[in-house]
Amino acid sequence: MTAVTAVTDHTERDEREERKERKETEGRAEREGAAAGRAGLAGRAAGPANEPGMTGTTAAEGPAGAAGTGHPGEAGRSGQASARTEQKPARTEQKPIRSPEGPGQSADDPEDAWGDGLIARRVADASKPATTPRAYAPTAPPTPYDGPLRARLDALRELVGLSRTRLDTGTLAEAGRVLDEADARRRLSERHTVVAIAGATGSGKSTLFNALAGVMISDTGVRRPTTAAPIGCSWTDGAAGLLDRLGIPGRLRRRPLQGPGADELQGLVLIDLPDHDSAVGEHREHVDRILALVDAVIWVVDPEKYADAMLHERYLRPMAGHAEVTFVVLNQIDRLPGDAADQVLDDLRRLLDEDGIALGEHGEPGATVLAISALTGDGIGELREALGQFTQERGAAVRRISADLDAAAERLRPVYVAGAPRGRRPGRVGLSEEAREEFADRLADAVGAAAAGDAAERAWRRHAGKACGDPWLRLWRWYESQRSPHGAAATPVALPVVDEEVTARQRVEHAVRTVADEAAAGLPVPWGQAVREAAARGAEGLPEALDKLAVTAGVPVGRPPRPNWWPAAVLAQAAMSMLQVVGGLWLLGQIIGIADPNLGVPVLLMLAGIVGGPCVEWAGRLAARGPARRYGHEAERRLREAAAGCGRARVLDPVAAELLRYLEVREQYVRVTGTRGALG
Repeated sequence: MTAVTAVTDHTERDEREERKERKETEGRAEREGAAAGRAGLAGRAAGPANEPGMTGTTAAEGPAGAAGTGHPGEAGRSGQASARTEQKPARTEQKPIRSPEGPGQSADDPEDAWGDGLIARRVADASKPATTPRAYAPTAPPTPYDGPLRARLDALRELVGLSRTRLDTGTLAEAGRVLDEADARRRLSERHTVVAIAGATGSGKSTLFNALAGVMISDTGVRRPTTAAPIGCSWTDGAAGLLDRLGIPGRLRRRPLQGPGADELQGLVLIDLPDHDSAVGEHREHVDRILALVDAVIWVVDPEKYADAMLHERYLRPMAGHAEVTFVVLNQIDRLPGDAADQVLDDLRRLLDEDGIALGEHGEPGATVLAISALTGDGIGELREALGQFTQERGAAVRRISADLDAAAERLRPVYVAGAPRGRRPGRVGLSEEAREEFADRLADAVGAAAAGDAAERAWRRHAGKACGDPWLRLWRWYESQRSPHGAAATPVALPVVDEEVTARQRVEHAVRTVADEAAAGLPVPWGQAVREAAARGAEGLPEALDKLAVTAGVPVGRPPRPNWWPAAVLAQAAMSMLQVVGGLWLLGQIIGIADPNLGVPVLLMLAGIVGGPCVEWAGRLAARGPARRYGHEAERRLREAAAGCGRARVLDPVAAELLRYLEVREQYVRVTGTRGALG
């Protein structure tokens, strides 16, 4: 406690002396700036704005650089910065070394965030004085998350939103995870590349980790498993958020050896993982969790386990689409005699090719395959160079997210893309005009549109017969109908009506099933089921609605309209009747003796009326045939259109809405895949 208090008092005295020197320097700068007029005033205004801990070099780069465009205060600010630089050399404040888990630890202290780092400091002190890690200065523009990748992520987000009510949560879980991880990675540092070292037991992961870091960070040994928890090592500052995302605590965060070889790996964050085939289940969980979050993976294999089925079937084959962010390193080549290393490396390439992993050869994008010996250092320089170039490109995060998008789109392909049915062009979705017309015809048959048209035609003919028929023949027909022992009303009609209703309902159900199957043809299973359910919901009250239409839109109530020639026909029929009446009365007067005997004229009048009446009726029937047919067709058309409109509103419109939603999600799926050829 006494030592800590002494160090604190010493630090406070240094700060008081520093403030005193700064005031003297600022006063001198103000006096020099007064000779320059407004420049001196600007210099005095800029001087007190500097924070108490800023060095002279920083102050010169700040105010002078901000106004170095020829403004009047440039000389005053430059003089102030120069005087400050001459009077006060750059100083580095010494902080007491604190344990990451001891009292007084600050979460904001970057040194504490990396843990104690005792091993790194011990080796650095043995070789040369430790230097402060150099701040990373980006030399390239930020990673392009915007552009095609942003459009694909937005399309996937829209796709998930449109599909939540049609697909189960398990189907969309992977897509949601990709979106969450992409957003989380995007919010973190773009100038760092997170690379994990993974491998089987005894493959030499920790040895390679230490060789790349240049310092003994991860424990190595014969005891298995050696690495029990993931360890993080960063070559630059600002990676705390990335390591927090990976769940690596502060006590397992280290720094590499700072030296000439560390420059080429600036921006690299290296993670040493436990064995993926460890007998401890918690170790395998660490591996699976972190492999889903890192930007790239270095798979370390040895000559004995490079063909391990567990490695290829569980990890390499499912991650074949991530070849551009994959390194496969054949370690321990020092154990292979002669040309055996080349033979094993060629066989490893063959296995990777069978797994579907593209190999980055001849400048083509793909996985990097190298042969090294982490123990002797053979091939470490080549791996370090490849990692340095890979890190400086700053494209690993984008490539990883793009590969995750591709994998998620491939998993979702069965629920958004299906093969075209027979006789239909691939990619065509929806109901054809033939299917719609067939559905309308089936509904018209179910509602009896043709029968209603025939009934309307017969009604028109009956009305024409009443208006233009011979009254004596109509009277005779009525008499015959009354003498008939079996009238039309005696015919039992109850059972046929019930059978007709049952048949009509079956026809409606069959029509709905047929049009639903036609609309669902060529759709993926979930969307085809949604189309069928929409059609079934609309068909629940369809038979009853069609029955009402048969009454309201069938044969109109009242008499059919009369054509223009009906009055002439009625007048002619009345004239024929009058001739018969006049001729009959004339003959009766001759018989009684009232009229003069003359049989010729009354008989001719009666014959003209008797023959003319049926002739007028027959001519009226011929003339009424065309209007009656048109009247029946019009009645059938009205009922057919009414039935088709009812079926369209209840069945076709909901089906069309489901098809439109599917077309929309399929368009979003095409955007997710990033290619128009995604639908085949």
